[in-house]
Amino acid sequence: MARCFPRATVISATSIPPPPKLIVPHRTCRFDASKSSLFGRKIHSPCGYQRRHAATPLLRARVSAAQRDYRKEKELELELNVSVCIEEGLPEDPEILSIADLLRLNAQTAMRLAFDGLKDSGGGFERAELSVLLCNDEFIRKRNKEWRGEDQAVDVLSKSHHVPNLNLPTLMLCDIVISVETAARRAEQRGYTLLDEIRLLMVHGLLHLLEFDRETSEKAEGEMKKEEQHLLNSLGWKGNGLIQSTYDAETHANSNEEKPDGRKKGSLRFYKPKFKYVFCDMDGTLLNSKSQMSSTTAKALKEASLRGVKIVIATGKARPAVMRVFKMVDLAGKDAIVSEFSPGVYLQGLLVYGIQGREICRRNLDPNVCREACLYSLENKVPVIAFSKDRCLSLFDHPHVDSMHTVYHEPKAEIMPSVERLLAAADIQKLVFMDTAEGVSTALRPYWTQATGDRATVVQTVPDMLELVPPGTSKGSGVKMLLDHLAITPKEIMAIGDGENDVEMLELAGLGICLSNGSEKTKAVANVIGASNDEDGAADAIYRYAF
Repeated sequence: MARCFPRATVISATSIPPPPKLIVPHRTCRFDASKSSLFGRKIHSPCGYQRRHAATPLLRARVSAAQRDYRKEKELELELNVSVCIEEGLPEDPEILSIADLLRLNAQTAMRLAFDGLKDSGGGFERAELSVLLCNDEFIRKRNKEWRGEDQAVDVLSKSHHVPNLNLPTLMLCDIVISVETAARRAEQRGYTLLDEIRLLMVHGLLHLLEFDRETSEKAEGEMKKEEQHLLNSLGWKGNGLIQSTYDAETHANSNEEKPDGRKKGSLRFYKPKFKYVFCDMDGTLLNSKSQMSSTTAKALKEASLRGVKIVIATGKARPAVMRVFKMVDLAGKDAIVSEFSPGVYLQGLLVYGIQGREICRRNLDPNVCREACLYSLENKVPVIAFSKDRCLSLFDHPHVDSMHTVYHEPKAEIMPSVERLLAAADIQKLVFMDTAEGVSTALRPYWTQATGDRATVVQTVPDMLELVPPGTSKGSGVKMLLDHLAITPKEIMAIGDGENDVEMLELAGLGICLSNGSEKTKAVANVIGASNDEDGAADAIYRYAF
């Protein structure tokens, strides 16, 4: 199946249209037919994939005597119909949609210039129809095997459905098939935009349909090369022609050479990904040791999203903290990677959001545990922060409390006047004690492990914090719940993490990656040990394994 765009058509108001008026787009060169190898040329049956058949004239005198008399006064204008479709194997990418929309007009303009260079242009046909299909490598490989008997992906194929000697008013130029994946790879090698490359391929395919065939002889190759360049120059489009560009590309380094960021040279924006979803932890994974997201990591997330991979955050953070981080790198907001409308697993799986950001799970901590923890905080002067959905609450000001906002990006804590006021303010999902690493390991963790019993679970994700969460809480169970909600299987996801709270998520995923800064327990269950968070390990993992 393919997504089709409305047909672009040039239609005259009369049954026999007036002479053509060529409108030259802004900043393009006018087409001088006398300089084109099309000038004085008659079109024959396109031989692109049936070269063994003798060429049969396409443009024949088919007009009636009355039409001939009328054409003495007015020359018939050929009606051009162009349709552009996107094969369903390509992602719903804004750039592909934009290019497809532009091609409706671009193909029409290219056809007009080509036909205006022909002797006896139109040959009595009333209409010429052309379709352009954008697809992936897999689709064009199948068409190439079907049409040419070659089981390999190529950049462009063209095939005519014109039947010689059949008295029809329509010239069926028909299909130009372009692989966006291969076009993206070639565009990167040549330093073109994807639009530049696809326009070049469309011109090449169109010339094949008009019986240019570079494979028949050196002379034919030279003629086609010249015509390609002439059309591109006349249209004001970038490029040296596909034939010349192919020669130029051969001088580049091996396409498997890796770039400094871990990508392979010629990596594809629209390559079919190996995984539909990538679940990512935040602290220690997407964020470096300074709790910041590097530009390299942000770029990798954006590229993955553009290639059709869904990025889902699974973290101990609250959703506002994640949105704040992503906003800093321009990846937050509606239709971006993270927003109020995107799925995600937050607060260690205590809050799970599904389709359109709808809350599908919320678990609260035992109020008695909350009361005991707040009283402990006041008595021992150890700050505790209560997380309640999009809010943070605390009992007194403290540098550690401030750092939760300034360093870790969580919502700024609201200081409550008493324990009772804090408990009455909202349901609490989890509590976080903040102290030195020594204080957590020698005092807080032993005390609360014993004090909570089976009423809560003690979790430590970083050395200077201790979390109290409802029993049975795990990021992995939140991820499993979200997978069921989204109707996707664990095999369809890749997961990246570092902490002990990521163990279940990595075990569940089709591919689990632990960064080298991660805990030994997490590394033990991971399929791959990646680079550290300070070495852009998450970005490297995405480039290496997601595509």
